[in-house]
Amino acid sequence: MSQDAPAPGPLVVVGDTLLDVDVEGEAERLCPDAPVPVVDVAAEHARPGGAGLAALLAARDGADVVLITAIGDDPAGRRLCGLLSAELELVRLPLRGETVRKTRVRASGQTLLRLDTGDGSAAPPAGADRQDAESWARAAEAVAAAGAVLVADYGRGVAAVARELLRGCAAPVVWDPHPRGGRPPEGCALITPSEAEARRLCPGAFPGADGAARAIREEFGAGAVAVTQGSGGASLALPGGALLKIPAPVLASGQDVCGAGDRLAGAAALALLAGAGVTEAVTAGVGAASRFVADGGAGAVRVQEQELGDRPRTAAEVAELTRASGGRLIATGGCFDLLHAGHVSLLRRARALGDALVVCVNSDESVRGLKGPSRPIVNVTDRVEVLRELSCVDAVLVFDEPTPVRAIELLRPDVWVKGGDYEGGTLPESEVLAGIGAETVVLDLLPGRSTTNLIKEIR
Repeated sequence: MSQDAPAPGPLVVVGDTLLDVDVEGEAERLCPDAPVPVVDVAAEHARPGGAGLAALLAARDGADVVLITAIGDDPAGRRLCGLLSAELELVRLPLRGETVRKTRVRASGQTLLRLDTGDGSAAPPAGADRQDAESWARAAEAVAAAGAVLVADYGRGVAAVARELLRGCAAPVVWDPHPRGGRPPEGCALITPSEAEARRLCPGAFPGADGAARAIREEFGAGAVAVTQGSGGASLALPGGALLKIPAPVLASGQDVCGAGDRLAGAAALALLAGAGVTEAVTAGVGAASRFVADGGAGAVRVQEQELGDRPRTAAEVAELTRASGGRLIATGGCFDLLHAGHVSLLRRARALGDALVVCVNSDESVRGLKGPSRPIVNVTDRVEVLRELSCVDAVLVFDEPTPVRAIELLRPDVWVKGGDYEGGTLPESEVLAGIGAETVVLDLLPGRSTTNLIKEIR
């Protein structure tokens, strides 16, 4: 690439994301009431699965990655968002039903049992509310700017409802199919089925991996088709009937192959994004997948979980994490001098409106400008410390101006909460709230509770 050439766009991964959990332990005895092993659990490891794993591995290769996926607003979905949001940009589409979770119970490196829960599938964009419509718009924007697109179809509907996003896409598209998924669209740069997936896609009787690669390429008008065969590498069909055998550089038969297909497709898409030809891209993908399996496969992937409950230090971090997880950010503001039951009631009810609450607090100078030279009674350091200890408050932001306009511009909350004692008509912050599309909610205060009354009683 020349120095004057623009940098390619990001890798955009589109597909179904699952929550994968490995419960690890030792099995040295049988259960007394059934001939099954007893697993003494030593650890539990969670990671994204499906499209989420492909996107995560690509991001760890140093790529700029955008993941477009459907995740439910449930414990498994929120856990997934915490696993993904720190490593890539997450565009969260609506999900009907519960987020899918696959739990493997493992002992001594062997999987003894897998438990599948959740029935979620992607919801179509028709009838989407404001927040969902914004997610679909961001998804379309990301695909339009992509340097390459990887569709990781796991049969849960994202690939099907996202086909419209790919219409007119100028970037190379890699399609990784699934037995329960839809058929790839025509014109993909590369399709990467396993042998089992190739049997379903191949018209007529299965002619073997080589013949299937050629037949699928012709059937879907693809630039190339790589039928993957685990430790046997891949059969790559190219235009003109040419066929190449791509060997696996590392043999790792008998090991955990979970995630190998995601690794291959993601590495191939990254190579295409960097300007490689399709043969070079598939060679890179086969090599990356074989090394991935040799290193332990998906079971060896470790992700630092990040949740809203961890209470990041700054208000900006809370706002960023809430947006990344598709959550609803609530903000409110005030002096909060001599914190009392009325304040606590307001904050609790404000937090119940969404997924995180940031409290914007007037600095000491700002309070003096509003309340007079005798206020605040409690300095800003102590006011912030007390607010942060409330379980309903996720972060506190101090502002020096008379109004919280600049704080609102920084946070961009979904909802701005005011106490019912406000009698000023139009809010000073109304213009900025309208500009970011935020909703204003006025909550009634507890009668008789106010800082002014407390000061009068003390005096």
